[in-house]
Amino acid sequence: MNRPPAKRNVAIAHPSTGEDEWRALREPLETGWLTQGPKVAEFERRFAECHRVKHAIAVTSATTGLHLALAALEIGPGDEVIVPAFTWVATANVVLYCGATPVFADVDAATFNLHPDEMARRLTARTKAVIPVHLFGLCAEIEAIRDTLPPGVAIVEDAACAAGAIYRNRPAGGLGDCGVFSFHPRKSITTGEGGMMTTDDDALAERARMLRNHGASVAEEERHAGPQPYILPEFNLLGFNYRMTDLQGAVGLVQLGKLEQFITERARWAAWYRDALADIPWLRLPQEPAGGRHAWQAFVAFVDPATAPRPRNDIMAALAARGVATRPGTHAVHMLGYYRARFGLQAADFPVARDCDRCTMTLPLHNRMDEDDFRHVVACLRAL
Repeated sequence: MNRPPAKRNVAIAHPSTGEDEWRALREPLETGWLTQGPKVAEFERRFAECHRVKHAIAVTSATTGLHLALAALEIGPGDEVIVPAFTWVATANVVLYCGATPVFADVDAATFNLHPDEMARRLTARTKAVIPVHLFGLCAEIEAIRDTLPPGVAIVEDAACAAGAIYRNRPAGGLGDCGVFSFHPRKSITTGEGGMMTTDDDALAERARMLRNHGASVAEEERHAGPQPYILPEFNLLGFNYRMTDLQGAVGLVQLGKLEQFITERARWAAWYRDALADIPWLRLPQEPAGGRHAWQAFVAFVDPATAPRPRNDIMAALAARGVATRPGTHAVHMLGYYRARFGLQAADFPVARDCDRCTMTLPLHNRMDEDDFRHVVACLRAL
């Protein structure tokens, strides 16, 4: 008889920060340069090098980064943008922020990512962009997506979960026209809130940098360092205040230096999970991609409702009672109240996304866990 193990508290996520990040804050605090400045510039430079892109543009969050990317691409009213039906709600929200129309497409049950064939079915003459999401750190099938798209349709990678992920020997963020990353505390590296837009397109990067700073023709740090600080910048674009602070940039530099270590640790424990849970028939486990690298922002399994010992939510409640935090993978956005009401959508319109919404379960996987934590998670699952 399997006895449930003694209770232990294992968080779903926990940022891996400490003395190094604390010390990194000292310089901007002492110099007084707290807003966007030299630390952000260095963070951008090193992030671009790490992801092998020409430009990295720091922003306040992945949400504002996605909005900035669409605005820089001049997406607006009358345009359509295809988004996966299974994703965090921000992927769709940013399309509405631009006055454009989000068009949902179903996802691949095996990867949880946008299905290229389903995307192809949603293409129209009004399609101006597609936002494939590298969900949970696994890159979408960008090559198949690109081969399906007509000329002139932009690819905006939602790489919120995918810092350090690799697709066919190329890092995430340089696979489409632009990419956007998140530094939320549930991500592999964090600046608290924060994000990064990446691109190899010089003109797109220049426009994004202007839009990030209210549309100013000259960045504030450049103006203050110049010989004529009394000259105000010209404003020829209606922009936003999406600037990252130098406090965040300083922390981001430290965290970026640990990214490879973090991914290596997560990959090792993800492999351990897959081995330890392989004989549980009602759990479909995530896999490493062929010819690439999963960033393992999250370990998301699919609970088979036909064979599981109890419904997914009951399983999650039982694990919580034993101190194991879990979460659903993410939303089926077309099932959320706002989108149902505004676009007249039904759960059955995107059945794979619907099933993923109801049956995915995220297990704890982060760099603050130790071996006893991982063994506790597995023991609690087996006790079911």
